[in-house]
Amino acid sequence: MIGFLVWLVGLICCIWCVKDVWSKTSIDNVIKIVLTIALLVCSWVGLAVYYFVIKDRIK
Repeated sequence: MIGFLVWLVGLICCIWCVKDVWSKTSIDNVIKIVLTIALLVCSWVGLAVYYFVIKDRIK
């Protein structure tokens, strides 16, 4: 049960990050696709990298 909740929270956070990536108009669609795939494949590590490193660099 706990594992399912951790997975569910990770999925919700991934969807939120992917939505944030696609709302940025200043980056190219190819980069958006690469970031989307990286976020979905890397799950929690991808979320941490996006939130702490990438999010502030793209406007």
